[in-house]
Amino acid sequence: MPLSALTLSSLPATIQTPTYDRTAHAPGVVHLGLGAFHRAHQAMVFDQLLTRGDTRWGIHGVGMTRPDLVNQLRAQDGLYAVRIADAQGVKWQVLGALWRTNVAATERDAVVQAIAAPATRWVTLTVTEKGYTQALGQLLLDGLRLRQQAGLPGITVASCDNLQGNGHKLQALVKAQISSNDTTPQDAQLLRWLDALCAFPCSMVDRIVPAATPEVMAAAQEALGVQDNCALSTEGFWEWVIEDRFADPSDAAVLQSAGVRVTGDVHSYEEAKLRMLNGSHSAMALMGAVTGRPFIASCIGVDHIRTFVHQLMGREVAPHLSRSDWAEYRDALIARFGNPYLKHSVHQIATDSSQKIPQRWPPSVLGQIAQGASFEHHALAAAVFVRYTLGVDENGQPYALNDPQADSLMALGAAQRTEPAACVRALLSREDLWGTTLPHNTAWLARVTHWHQHILQHGVDAAIQQLLAQEA
Repeated sequence: MPLSALTLSSLPATIQTPTYDRTAHAPGVVHLGLGAFHRAHQAMVFDQLLTRGDTRWGIHGVGMTRPDLVNQLRAQDGLYAVRIADAQGVKWQVLGALWRTNVAATERDAVVQAIAAPATRWVTLTVTEKGYTQALGQLLLDGLRLRQQAGLPGITVASCDNLQGNGHKLQALVKAQISSNDTTPQDAQLLRWLDALCAFPCSMVDRIVPAATPEVMAAAQEALGVQDNCALSTEGFWEWVIEDRFADPSDAAVLQSAGVRVTGDVHSYEEAKLRMLNGSHSAMALMGAVTGRPFIASCIGVDHIRTFVHQLMGREVAPHLSRSDWAEYRDALIARFGNPYLKHSVHQIATDSSQKIPQRWPPSVLGQIAQGASFEHHALAAAVFVRYTLGVDENGQPYALNDPQADSLMALGAAQRTEPAACVRALLSREDLWGTTLPHNTAWLARVTHWHQHILQHGVDAAIQQLLAQEA
């Protein structure tokens, strides 16, 4: 028997379930990018607000391309369970904040109409780094234009993706869809309306949410007594830092009451998360993929990898952060990475590495270079990335590169067997990966080449141990 509105009352009393009416009100939030992360992060914040009786936070969830998840959620009346598990224990919660669903690729007009609906107050986005396309900007603009034409209030449009200045990038993307060469009076009016009445706050979100697995679904069945094809597992820790910039200024106090940090300084939290959590995640994911370790927990559980990550964050990332409590943040991250309940696949995290690495590694490397300090940990991580493009691990097991640049990366990777130094040079010369400065730094090239040779000859683990010995 599946989880649904009909079976909700049959769940064990120990399971927290929605107590609010899910049918009497229209959704107030349109969310683009209905993946695991949103459903175990922002949706849980909105669920908390709904539970308190604030009916404005129901979600109209939008899958961007694939209908699979949307169809599964529809079959369960938008209900799904989340396992929250860490050293403090394990608990299950059924979320009910998801009231309506659509797929943007096949139901675009319904999504535009949802953005333009009178009840809509917010649009939130988790579309990944590669999702910030002209098509996304046009989708948002079409919905916002309808609002403006109908004389409706402006809304808050909040990016929750791992992009620095994500609110600024999103606002620029939307406005760029209005032609600057042949702007009509209506376009000019729309631009004035966007600037005056809509808000695009920057934000930083932090919670480890692995993709759903059969193990989690089996655990959900045991805990709930019903089948849940959309169940998720996450950690107890969560953080949402958002800029104090809202279409309705009173939303700041509402979000703060639910544990969200509203601030004028998102940047310090944003850069710490991108470079410490996400930067370490990318390094470990690539190491795990190449060495055949399947999960982040199985990487951080190895002494030399844990020491490497600790030193990467403390020695090469922290000196260039403005977040003052970085040491506590680093230590908390090490503990979080080791959570045995989070089967966070290294290949999931290594997905789209060409889009992620430019945000995560180069700022720290350039900071170290400017100070004349060591960047060996990042150089080794970059060498592992080069080795990763081979598409086969050290045990001879092949894996797929799930990346927008997969073809060009694999073409470079193939050259490693015969011309490894040329392969490193070619990959490090790419400004889309490393920016405009690093590709011309000979010391950086030399150290990545050194560690790449060491990895090809002796393996990733031996290279890490060699680095730790020389940095001791």
